[in-house]
Amino acid sequence: MTIAPFAIQEIPFSYRGSWFDISPVIAEKVCAEDLHLVSHQTGMHPVLRFEARDGGARTEPAIIATPARLSWRHPHGTIDLVYQDADTIRLRGTGLGLRIAAAHTALTPFGGTYLYRDPADGAHVFTSYETGRRYRVTVLTGSTSLTAEGRELLGGGDRHLELPQETPWEIAVEEYRTARPPYRADRPFDEVAAAAQATFDGFADAVAPWRTPDTPAAELAAYVMWSATVAPGGFLARPAVLMSKHWMDKVWSWDHCFNAIALAAGDPELAWHQFMLPFDHQDPAGALPDSVTHSEVLHNFVKPPIHGWAFGHLRRLSPQPLTDDRLHAAYERMSAWTRFWLDRRRVPGRQLPYYQHGNDSGWDNATTFDSGRLLETADLAAFLLLQLAQLSSLATELGDPVVAAEWDDTGHGIRTALFEELWDGTGFVARRPDDATTSSSTSLLALMPIALGAELPDDVRDRLVTGLRAHLTANGLATEPVDSPHYAADGYWRGPIWAPSTVLIEDGLRRAGHTALADEVSSRFRALCEKSGFAENFDAETGAGLRDRAYTWTASSYLILAEAFESRRTGTGSPGRP
Repeated sequence: MTIAPFAIQEIPFSYRGSWFDISPVIAEKVCAEDLHLVSHQTGMHPVLRFEARDGGARTEPAIIATPARLSWRHPHGTIDLVYQDADTIRLRGTGLGLRIAAAHTALTPFGGTYLYRDPADGAHVFTSYETGRRYRVTVLTGSTSLTAEGRELLGGGDRHLELPQETPWEIAVEEYRTARPPYRADRPFDEVAAAAQATFDGFADAVAPWRTPDTPAAELAAYVMWSATVAPGGFLARPAVLMSKHWMDKVWSWDHCFNAIALAAGDPELAWHQFMLPFDHQDPAGALPDSVTHSEVLHNFVKPPIHGWAFGHLRRLSPQPLTDDRLHAAYERMSAWTRFWLDRRRVPGRQLPYYQHGNDSGWDNATTFDSGRLLETADLAAFLLLQLAQLSSLATELGDPVVAAEWDDTGHGIRTALFEELWDGTGFVARRPDDATTSSSTSLLALMPIALGAELPDDVRDRLVTGLRAHLTANGLATEPVDSPHYAADGYWRGPIWAPSTVLIEDGLRRAGHTALADEVSSRFRALCEKSGFAENFDAETGAGLRDRAYTWTASSYLILAEAFESRRTGTGSPGRP
């Protein structure tokens, strides 16, 4: 199968391992007229601007983006761009000129981009203060000119290189280091493009070998994940699938779980690294960071403990068993993470843990938290119960039945409290840990204990299923019912459809025996992605993509649900898939 060209305004053009992309999106919700080389080191920074030229003036050719090639197409000519490797792109043009300019035209001693020509090898070098990197431009065929302003260290001016329209030209642009020798092209352009295509095809065939015309977005979902993957760098000491190579260029400490599950069967090594990434920055109390990126680790919030749930799926899907070392590492890290909730987030003498803010839940502004920031909630207890069950199983497997029994006892206490203290006979309520005041909400968050599946009492399960139907729109599960006075079409967790809640609920419904509703949830979400792409979230009524439009946990959730659909349809596939 071959991906149709995708919209470059929605999905950036990049390559596995690269810390930069080519895109007109240069900041949150900011789309420039021209394509830029955008770096994701030390934050999101546009570095270079690529301006197509015709007749000595800027022109606007059609942009055609596929996984291996990005093209500017114009009646007078074409410019093609391909990745040679994670640090190097090649560009060639026929009939069109190209201006390469610094994205920032105002230089100060501490900002902007400085352009000079290196007399040692004749290459032109853009030095970016924001990224702390240099970008070397080597002319392979044709010629280039450098503006006078570009030779100045400070001062204004439009610092740029010009590639001529009159003769064919080809260049290489590298994110280079001083130790690199002068660039030499060792392969023709078309061979480089073919190699990039083969690299992506190998990844797509590994993670989605089951794809058919009935799962038409699978290959594009694989591209979103492949192209958002970066090599180890900065605080990310493992290869990492960023949530996006737009402005959401981080790894949050629950988003990564969905990427790990989607990768588990086809790229188990990368899946393992996705699962473990936040645990590399676990603090002494066992808490995971809120997020990690190249140059920043945030510990202001945590995220919900869905890791036991995710680890169970990761193990079942991996084609080879995890080594003893990895089992021990996962067990120790998840034990400490669980202890954080038990020791640091429970009122003494109480069984149920609490969130300190909506951000801790991952549902930042859900209506659940209108009654208070510090809350004991049913979703948190349910996720912790799943994690405790996973820890008990692991402790038994690792030869420690005494500790396994302790995890079971802890789970029994939390389970009892969940139903005695947060279930009011019709639904789950939230409780303030300071004064035990309870409150209810219409948020989908209150229905997330469906993730417990068959472990729920029949009456509770039936009530939750009824509640879920009230959230189900033609496009999927709205996080706030569309008839709620609190509903907002672009209200983040107060209405839009999200991937993680969809996958967790679909999995819980299926394990609870409500397969018809699970099928409906899966079908509507897959159709939504096939229509509107892999946005951070979606308008529940129109299905339009919202916020960041190239979000990997949405792509991975599509792959999870699509593979499970193909497995059910054909009787093949990965039986452990949610």
